[in-house]
Amino acid sequence: MKISKIGVIAGGLAVTAALLLSGCSSPASTSSGLITANGSEPQNPLIPAMTNENGGGKILDNIFAGLRYYTADGTPENDLADSITTDDSQTYTITIKSGHKFTNGEEITSKSFVDAWKYAALASNATLNAYFFEDIKGFSYDEDTDLDGLKIVDDHTFTVTLNSKLADFPLRLGYSAFYPLPSVAFKNMKKFGETPVGNGPYMLDGKNAWQHNEKIDLKVNPDYDGPRKPKNGGVSIVFYANLDAAYADLQGGNLDVLDTVPDSALETFKDDLGDRAIDQPAAIFQSITIPSSLENYTHPEVYQHFQGAEGALRRAAISHAIDRKEITKVIFSGTRIPAHDFTSPVIDGYSEKVPGSDVLDFDAAEAKKLWAQADAISPWSGTFTIGYNADGGHQGWVDATANSIKNVLGIDAAGHPYPTFAEQRTLITKNEAGKRDMQDTAIRTGWQADYPGLFNFLGPLYGTGAGSNDGDYSSPDFDALLKKGNSADNPDEANKYYQQAQEVLFKDLPAIPLWYSTAQGGYSEAVAHVAIDWHGIPIYYQITKG
Repeated sequence: MKISKIGVIAGGLAVTAALLLSGCSSPASTSSGLITANGSEPQNPLIPAMTNENGGGKILDNIFAGLRYYTADGTPENDLADSITTDDSQTYTITIKSGHKFTNGEEITSKSFVDAWKYAALASNATLNAYFFEDIKGFSYDEDTDLDGLKIVDDHTFTVTLNSKLADFPLRLGYSAFYPLPSVAFKNMKKFGETPVGNGPYMLDGKNAWQHNEKIDLKVNPDYDGPRKPKNGGVSIVFYANLDAAYADLQGGNLDVLDTVPDSALETFKDDLGDRAIDQPAAIFQSITIPSSLENYTHPEVYQHFQGAEGALRRAAISHAIDRKEITKVIFSGTRIPAHDFTSPVIDGYSEKVPGSDVLDFDAAEAKKLWAQADAISPWSGTFTIGYNADGGHQGWVDATANSIKNVLGIDAAGHPYPTFAEQRTLITKNEAGKRDMQDTAIRTGWQADYPGLFNFLGPLYGTGAGSNDGDYSSPDFDALLKKGNSADNPDEANKYYQQAQEVLFKDLPAIPLWYSTAQGGYSEAVAHVAIDWHGIPIYYQITKG
């Protein structure tokens, strides 16, 4: 997500607010130019409840408008919300602005939000973002129930009653899971996701706007009357098979905005692009995840060595065997920062000194000792593979990480590429039988924050049953600490519990933190007023061309 507030900001960023990279203020007039930008094929149809990855997320955030949105530095601002109030941090009254419509002419009312949230939370729908609704009274993972914590007061007012007080609930309301939906969506949700009807600054440019595995064309929504009015004539997001091709197009003037620089250009892109180069902090975290359970996988035998006492030893050994400093220096030319925790340095409450974080230190001798202790329980066999998507520019660091593990532990280790992000995510996401078809020892995992709060890096990824919990990790101790943090009276108190929750993660290592990313990108000479926000996404509506 991003951030939200009731009167004051509930979280903060340790990054500068001045992220406009052109050195100019935002223009008052609208440009007619069509912006071209890089992206990736969404994993699923464009449904807010079913989108928890960046390829689909950056599209949804431009074709929908929610209660709130976030500025370049993460500051929350109201979009459709007129007010969000509470007396006890448990029951919230939300009033939406009147006169706003979806692009099919349907008025946006309280029901547009309540129906969308109930759909996302319904157990039988198995949505990826159901986790974001579990705090609402009446939620259940196991059976279909009505969210009786949602009550419509009138066309423009509804209330939300939570199971317990949650001071940062408004902090989460800018995330795409909380977007409203028109009534047509519920007639055939999958069909709707192919040609979604939104209410944001942009809309799909015709029925054939989404050309799968190629691009999606967005045009300006003339009826959008919110704070994110476009300054251009539309955005075409191109799905590149690899980032080197995207960078070549940027240099050749065939691409206007690039938000990720390929490894091959990290040493030269600032010289290549000059003042059009982008390099700034971003709330992005990289890791590898090894499944924590066996029952939800079609190939459980792959993960036998990473369960119980043996698994704890091997996870720690793998972590100690990865030379993060060397990899970030050689592969990323110093544009990544070795991880010290499971969150991000740009998030309020971050700490480098969480007890147990020394497991992230490169220590070849300790890694070998721990691996030998695990072998004494059950001898290792096979290859340690790291699955990754080839269209994301990950090969260099995956191969370097695998080689580091191989050289230290003396085992076979290698990267396993999948052609596209969507293809890999399909194997990782549970199928109709409730199983994951992945069979790599570890998978590349990462998190681009939805809102600037520690909880967002913890709950959605490691909370029991969370939609982005790819390793099916479950810890009652971890979950309990998250709940204590969620019900704390203020952010500082909440962060203390979230740090304690990280101590549990460092013992169990459901994922192995690698490094924090910074946002590297660039733009062409044809555009101006280019800005990258606090979590590394271009602010398309501010860009001008022509």
